[in-house]
This record gives sequence, C-alpha cells and structure tokens, in this order.
Amino acid sequence: MFRSLFVAASLLLSSTIMAAPIDAEFVDLNGKTVKLSDYRGKWVVVNYWATWCPPCVKEIPELVSFHEAHAKKDAVVLGVNHQEDPVAEVRKFAEDRFVNYPIVRGKGKLGSGTPFGTLKGLPTTFMITPEGEVVAARTGLVDQAILEKFINENSKK
Repeated sequence: MFRSLFVAASLLLSSTIMAAPIDAEFVDLNGKTVKLSDYRGKWVVVNYWATWCPPCVKEIPELVSFHEAHAKKDAVVLGVNHQEDPVAEVRKFAEDRFVNYPIVRGKGKLGSGTPFGTLKGLPTTFMITPEGEVVAARTGLVDQAILEKFINENSKK
C-alpha cells in the first residue's frame, strides 16, 4: 500500500511544460525519419534511455507491455536512444529484449535540451497528448500502471 502511494505521489509525471502542439524529428535505426506528428491522435510516451543505464533496462519490459496493450488504439511508446553506440549494437540490444516499439536516435547530452524539455538524467519520459502537447515529464522509472493511470486521468472525455 505504502509503495503504491509513494509511486503515485512521486510520479505522476510532474506536470510541465509546453501548452502548444510541437513536432520533433528523429531518425530510426533504419535511417528513416520519424516525426512526432506521425502519431497525432494518440498519446505518445517518449522515453529517453541508453543501454548502459540500469533503470532504463529495468523499465523496458513495462514499456513493451504498455505498447502492446495500447499501440493499436490510444497510445504508443517512442524510445529515444540517447547514446553514441553504433546502430547495429543498439538494434541488437533492442532485439535481445524484445522491444516492440519504435526506437529512434537522440542528439545531445544530459543536461541539454530536447524538443520536449531539459534532459536531467536517464531514463526520462515525456507525455505527449494526442494533440501534440507536452503535458508531463519524469526522470526515473515508469511502469505500465503509472502510464495507464496518467492517461486515464488526463484524457478528455
């Protein structure tokens, strides 16, 4: 019970950030451009991570489960790999962990800006509304239950 209250209180993704729709461009592991606007109409969970980050690796199964449960209806995960490793190594890492959501490459260093706000550490997750607005951010672990609760509480009925 205490853990649940702590998780709910600590997460809920600190309300943030921008109020106007934004777009961002990334490059996927095949060299194709991916835009945030490609996902308009769905919530987008933008998760910055790296292979060398233990909490990032720990939350991957939760993100996989969330994406599997929501991708065909109301939400997707977009994993932003935030490191300089060769694409082949990142691809193998993702395949070995059965990552089912799109992986794209990020630019910049910790403490630098992203299209969504400052990256203070890894993992960092930004919540983007179906209209393209950044409404929350969290540095630290997320899980499927936290993401679902946030979306349920913040969806327009």
